Formats: sequence, structure tokens, C-alpha cells
Amino acid sequence: MKEKLNNIMEQASQEINNVTTYSDLEAVRVKYLGKKGLITGILRGMANLDANERPVIGRLANTVRNNIEDLISQKRQIIRNMEMEKRLKEETIDVTLPAKGGVLGGKHPLTLVLDEIKDIFIGMGFEIAEGPEVEYDYYNFEALNIPKDHPARDVQDTFYINENILLRTQTSPVQIRTMEKNRPPIRIIVPGRVYRSDEVDATHSPIFHQIEGLVVDRGITMGNLKGVLEVLARKLFGNNIETKFRPHHFPFTEPSAEMDVSCVVCGGEGCRVCSNTGWIEVLGAGMVHPKVLSICNIDPEVYSGFAFGMGLDRITMLKYEIDDVRLLFDNDIRFLQQF
Repeated sequence: MKEKLNNIMEQASQEINNVTTYSDLEAVRVKYLGKKGLITGILRGMANLDANERPVIGRLANTVRNNIEDLISQKRQIIRNMEMEKRLKEETIDVTLPAKGGVLGGKHPLTLVLDEIKDIFIGMGFEIAEGPEVEYDYYNFEALNIPKDHPARDVQDTFYINENILLRTQTSPVQIRTMEKNRPPIRIIVPGRVYRSDEVDATHSPIFHQIEGLVVDRGITMGNLKGVLEVLARKLFGNNIETKFRPHHFPFTEPSAEMDVSCVVCGGEGCRVCSNTGWIEVLGAGMVHPKVLSICNIDPEVYSGFAFGMGLDRITMLKYEIDDVRLLFDNDIRFLQQF
């Protein structure tokens, strides 16, 4: 039995010395020290020894076990050091090599168009205003001359948080907040995200972007509104663009209109994009309703104003001839790199 233990010690020492990986070292450990290992087998066989031999063999078996454990622990540290040295060699950086140029990102197409529109309006004396996306029903509807029983609410599928709080369906509430806090003259645009419960498809999204505009002062007329919007259209789409205004109805403006521009794809000849009409609707506008001015404590007998609202996503799609609004939200780098 002593000879067998000595042979096990010698054999284990050789095998441990030859291993180079953690997995091989673990296999050696299991072979000699595992539940079915060689040392365990000898300890189980001690029941067949004489009473005088058992303590001697027991001590020798424990010594061999401890020695093998020490050898395994030492080898584990050696393997760890070897792997660390190998890793350091592989990860060595040659500081004398020329640096790789960094890849700069670019602006999202929505941001590009928004910046352009901001520049156009700032050049005409407008300021940028912002407001909360989680809004009170009062500011989103009632103060804009849309009471609770108004049919206009039926065409706006609204995300309600509770009876009085919602995700804004338009950026128009910022008009009310601005007129409450400021006296005329007022000249602002309001870009921002808005939310409506729409199904996602090529032309609809539950999250989209609007740019609202508001001017309030003495003597503001429909002619001022048309002039501002014609400047916007030509700056955005080129000097050859044509515009036309069609009567429409919005609860918060009177009179109201929608503005069309000649198709930016076919130049007014008629194509699939403009449904062969030669015209594309781009925004709604009108003179601020006297009730809206009165709600904000602005005397409609003294002041008048105009307001307009456009979809930033739609303007961007027209400007860059994008045919699916989902491309603006997918964040596909292949698409975004084109801008």
C-alpha cells in the first residue's frame, strides 16, 4: 500500500508538471483527489488492513493528498501567470504607430431640417419656445377653444394619463402658456415631440414632431401670415417653389387655411408622390381665434395674431424624398450615413 501511494505521488507530480491549461489541471485533480479518485480508493480500502497498519497508511495517504493539493495550487498560479503574460503580449500597444482617425457621427435628418427651419425663423425675428410633453387637458384642448364635447377631439386619438393629464397631441399648448406669461408683441416657434394613438405604418407613428408658430401684435393680418410662410417654403424647397392656400377649419384659428406647395419631386407636373395633382399639403394655419386671445387675457379688439403648425417628419420626408416615416425612427446607421 505504501509503494502504491508513493507511485501515485510520483505519477501525479509528473502529470501536474506537464499540464498547461486549467481544464487539464482540473482533470488531474479529479483523477487523484475526486470522489472516485485514486487517493479516495486507497482510503476506502483501508478497512481491509491490519489495525497496526491503518494509522501509518492513513497518515501517508493524507500526506500524499496534501502534497498533490499543494502541487495543483502552485501549478494553478503558474498557469495564471502564463496566461496573464500571454495576454499582455497580445494587448501590447505600439505607441509609435500612427493613430487611427476617429469616425465622427452626423446629425439626424430631422435635426438637420429642424436646424434649418430654426435659422429661417430666427432670421425673421422669431424666438424658440418650449413646453412640457405631459400636458393638462386645459392647455391641450380647452384653452385652444376645444371643449370636452367638441368633435375635434374625436379626430385626435389621445394618450390620457388620467382625466385631466395627457401626452400632448400638438405643440399648440405652448402658445397658450406663452401668451399667459408674456404680453404682445409675441413672435415664437415651438418645435417638439407630440403623441397620438396611431397605428405604425409608412406615413403614421404614435410619436412624431411638430413645429408650431405664433405671432401676436397690433395690426397682424392674413397677409403677414402668407408672407412668412412663403418665405419659409422658398428657403426650404428653393426659389422655384409655388404655394397656395385653401380654406380649412381649426377650432383655434378663424379664418383658417392649409398651405400647399408645388410637388418637390415632379415640380408640379404630377407624380405618385403628389397623387398626380402637382401639389402637396405641408401645414395648417390661420388667424388666432379671438376666444383664444381672450382666454389668455389679450384683448382681441386691440391685438390680432396668426398661428401655424407643420409636421417636421413630413417636411423632412419631402425635402429628402423619404417614402417611409419609420426610417426616421429605426436608427439604421446605413440610412443615417446618407445625411
